[in-house]
Amino acid sequence: MYGKAKHNRGLTGAFENILLLAVMLLIWILVDQTNQVNRVLLPSIQDIAAAFAEKIMDSSLLIAVGVSMGRVMAGYFLAVAAGTLLGILAGLSDCIYRMIKLPIQIFKPIPPIAWIPLVILWMGIGEGSKVFLIFLGGFFVVLLNTIDGIRSIDPKLKEVAAAVETPYFKYTAQVMIPAALPHIFTGWKVALGTCWSCVVAAELVAASSGVGYMISTARNFGQMDVVIAGMFSIGLIGKTMDEILKCVEKKVLYWNL
Repeated sequence: MYGKAKHNRGLTGAFENILLLAVMLLIWILVDQTNQVNRVLLPSIQDIAAAFAEKIMDSSLLIAVGVSMGRVMAGYFLAVAAGTLLGILAGLSDCIYRMIKLPIQIFKPIPPIAWIPLVILWMGIGEGSKVFLIFLGGFFVVLLNTIDGIRSIDPKLKEVAAAVETPYFKYTAQVMIPAALPHIFTGWKVALGTCWSCVVAAELVAASSGVGYMISTARNFGQMDVVIAGMFSIGLIGKTMDEILKCVEKKVLYWNL
């Protein structure tokens, strides 16, 4: 009986997950059937599927995705490493936190795309400039979530550790950082989406390859079906990578689920 109820809940959850998307697609199809919308501005789902299949068959989409993914991974892992390390240090040390608080408040609101003119002047239009923009997009997200995770730990844990005379480094490694991991993983997941946004922005402005460049080129030629196919591929890859990160989170934070 319990297994059947659990199965039903699973089916209900799956239905709820796709319901809104299905409604949006249905509306799109109905609007297209009225023939009141210019297909140059809003291509039909069939045209987009054909463009997507064509780009897959000629390998251009796969190559563009591979290039963009390489840039995203480089910038993302740099952001995760630097943001997590500095976040842990700032969370543990009030002195470091006070030192970086003002720069964070000043630079965090600046969107990475606003850095593009300066980055091009400083670093040119090579791979380094794109990776740096992606790094900027993910760094502050990881940093702030890590700081919040460390500084929001229950003070009673510290009191208990002091009562049993736990060495500071052991307490930090075995208590504070594991307790902050849910916040840290949240930062990693949010940063992944931000990094994808940044790579597309960078490739729209200064690139000769990648998904963003493919979208920009298609836009210039009025190929909106290719534009939307490129957008769809970004969303699909982003969702896949997010699910992979969630699986890692479940393995690491099994005690928190």
